[in-house]
Amino acid sequence: MSTEIKAPVFPESVAEGTVATWHKQPGEACSRDELIVDIETDKVVLEVVAPADGVIEEILKGEGDTCESGEVIGKFKEGAAGETKPAEAKTEEKPAAESAPATADASSADAILSPAARKLAEENNVDPNSIKGSGKDGRVTKEDVQAHIEGSKSASKPAAGAAAMPEVNVAAGERAEKRVPMTRLRASIAKRLVDAQQNAAMLTTFNEVNMKPVMELRKQYKESFEKRHGVKLGFMSFFAKAATEALKRFPAVNASIDGNDMVYHGYQDIGVAVSTDRGLVVPVVRDVDALGLADIEKKIIEYGTKARDGKLGIEDMTGGTFTITNGGIFGSLISTPILNPPQTAILGMHKIQERPMAVNGQVEILPMMYLALSYDHRMIDGKEAVQFLVAIKDMLEDPARILLDV
Repeated sequence: MSTEIKAPVFPESVAEGTVATWHKQPGEACSRDELIVDIETDKVVLEVVAPADGVIEEILKGEGDTCESGEVIGKFKEGAAGETKPAEAKTEEKPAAESAPATADASSADAILSPAARKLAEENNVDPNSIKGSGKDGRVTKEDVQAHIEGSKSASKPAAGAAAMPEVNVAAGERAEKRVPMTRLRASIAKRLVDAQQNAAMLTTFNEVNMKPVMELRKQYKESFEKRHGVKLGFMSFFAKAATEALKRFPAVNASIDGNDMVYHGYQDIGVAVSTDRGLVVPVVRDVDALGLADIEKKIIEYGTKARDGKLGIEDMTGGTFTITNGGIFGSLISTPILNPPQTAILGMHKIQERPMAVNGQVEILPMMYLALSYDHRMIDGKEAVQFLVAIKDMLEDPARILLDV
């Protein structure tokens, strides 16, 4: 029984996707709920799993092809995984073929060749009889053919003898380049960043914060906090709580611009920028005001794990009223973060660096961090931006202010 393999139904904000990777090829057996293909959109990577035990019968959309929401991208044959195909039965009728050398006829070789492997072999003029299959029942897979081709290429290099040496020397002197198409997610990130710079009156203000009080607090309660909540106490939760209190005092920083309208939000949904191999994503921790430090840390860890595994959903990154990005984990000392539209502000954290500071007329070595607040000057005045950043600085240098709301 054949069924259609369809692309997932995309959210309204996603117009189309790209077939990223087929994890199974036609003729390859797969189990129910096994991952068979990844669909990459401009926001997330969506997974399509096998509807039942069976085999991929046909691929209609290859890797790199564009697909729409719910579009048929392939065909699946249920229950075919454990069946013996007529062509394979033909080879079983000839037991002598098992001990025969590579002089077997082409029909015998074709019988154990997957469709994808056959196509690749034909394109590269490879004799299937010379390839040992690693698939089920000795089936020659696409990977077997590819390995054979690469092995032939590497084996032919020493056979070229001295005549090949000048070519190798020339190639070694060349400056190699590799052109790789930009992924849909990376292209979407690039477009949003350029749009943010072109369409907003973006400005950045800086300050610095003494991290010693927070670090001492973490050191004092580190073990008991982890024992009670099962999660480590990090810096991000302090910044998220401090930002939440500051956003309450300066609503414009928590607002967004929609055309000619200014939208003020009565809640604090804070996006946390996470760097992945596929690009930068910003999952949103919702209603931070109602969460404790442990709840924030757990959410951040959860989103970080999902982001690295490509498991973030559209709902995880939708919305957000304010964003925090931490370049300090990569060693950044200072930077100017770019806005995450339609938000009007973003806070940049940086590396903690010990520096000599003047304290009450005395020089002390303190762990200092530069803070950067990029904001849309159309919505936020310089005075509000500076006061907002100072409020965060004050709360971090005296964490009791967060609890006392002073």
